[in-house]
Amino acid sequence: MANDTPYGLVAAVRTGSVERGLRLAGRLRSGMVHVNDQTINHQAVVPFGGFGASGNGARHGAPHSWDSYTQWQWTTARNAP
Repeated sequence: MANDTPYGLVAAVRTGSVERGLRLAGRLRSGMVHVNDQTINHQAVVPFGGFGASGNGARHGAPHSWDSYTQWQWTTARNAP
């Protein structure tokens, strides 16, 4: 259900198992995934947007053009929700 959208900027997973949360995070089409953390815990200076209609990189005119052709995922995790 989480991947059933044209957008994919940021997502959050709440779980009692960080390992299970990280496995799920890897399956989400989202530029940022926070496991047991809030979706606003990220840096505005990171040079990528998200997946799909949320963009796919080089938002700040990064010097490496390959960023325009890749999709990165930033994942954070905490041991407890």
